[in-house]
Amino acid sequence: MMKRIGKLYFRYGTMGSAKTAMLLTTAYNFEERNMAYICFKPVVDTRESKNVIRSRIGIERECRWIYRDTDLYSYMKGLLDEAENPHIWLLIDEAQFLSADQVDQLARLVDDYGCNVICYGLRTDFRTNLFEGSRRLFEIADSIDEVKSTCSCGRKTIVNARIDSNGEIITEGQQVEIGGNDRYMAVCRKCWRNKRIEQSSKGSLPFD
Repeated sequence: MMKRIGKLYFRYGTMGSAKTAMLLTTAYNFEERNMAYICFKPVVDTRESKNVIRSRIGIERECRWIYRDTDLYSYMKGLLDEAENPHIWLLIDEAQFLSADQVDQLARLVDDYGCNVICYGLRTDFRTNLFEGSRRLFEIADSIDEVKSTCSCGRKTIVNARIDSNGEIITEGQQVEIGGNDRYMAVCRKCWRNKRIEQSSKGSLPFD
């Protein structure tokens, strides 16, 4: 029998670009077709008190947590070795929070077992720097697709700007700070720059 060939996919976009809704829709379609799948999510996203993936539009689905020390290859190897049909799709939300090692582990599952792994996540943080997991996915994923969304000015969103309670842009702080519309605003590069220049002229934000 010919060995099944899988792929490692990375689908990225800014906050609010419906990445999670796409994941949940994919899971629903798999379920309708009796296709085996497992949903995963890094536990660093503490907005949920239970193990679910929830979209902004209100739909949700149970998932399995990925901890910082989770070895995804070892975890899935045990399941796949026991499965009658090891062709299981892995759907991973918030993939930017994976470690580089965990992305490599997913790639090994694709290569060794022919799994298909679809990772959904952000490309960059609020300072426009790549997340560790995203960087590694860009380096080794078989397929990379951008989930596009539109800034209020009509351009494509690129920056996940962190904002304070007054809607002012913040450029200092820890890379990971979980939040929704109250903490982040997806904007194009030009609007992000213009907003920072505006704040700098008022003395509320250094600009270089």
